[in-house]
Amino acid sequence: MKAGLEDFGSKGYGGARTEGIAKNAGCNIRMLYHYFGSKEGLYLACLDRVYSKIRASERELNLRDLSPTDAITKLVEFTYDHMLNNKDFVQLAIVENTQRGRFLKKLGPLPNAASGLIATIEEILSRGTAGGAFRPNVDAVQLYISILSLSYLHLSNIHTLSVTYDQDLGDADWLSARRTHVVDMVTAYLFK
Repeated sequence: MKAGLEDFGSKGYGGARTEGIAKNAGCNIRMLYHYFGSKEGLYLACLDRVYSKIRASERELNLRDLSPTDAITKLVEFTYDHMLNNKDFVQLAIVENTQRGRFLKKLGPLPNAASGLIATIEEILSRGTAGGAFRPNVDAVQLYISILSLSYLHLSNIHTLSVTYDQDLGDADWLSARRTHVVDMVTAYLFK
């Protein structure tokens, strides 16, 4: 699985080869086919792993137990940190976008698993608006896509952005400042 994540992430679906993945994993190619059935089967297992991990981690946040302001701040910080610390997710999301989501659609209920998070965000927004902390009429999906975008784009485009702006976007100080900036942007928009 680890070798598959690395190969698919660096070479894309079309560029990854089962022979190379098996070699990097130190296993026989027949073992790869025994467990995963095909290159597609391994790729689907890799996608399932990275998407299941983020959904499970989101559920563990217990956002409904927090005040609306703390819940949103925690969600933004978690999303930023998850993207930063889970290179496999970022790389496979890039690859799957080049595939137009065709494999993600095959994972059954997994692609829709984010609906639970959206329902939680809707509930947090409702509590925050009723309590006077949040601006009214914020769309939960729009908000979450904005949080994802602010937490993801600099990583998915790190090389081109670093060259374009003559800054090392992988620098620890820059990434720390980016995290603060992302939290500040979302909260400045949302909080009254």
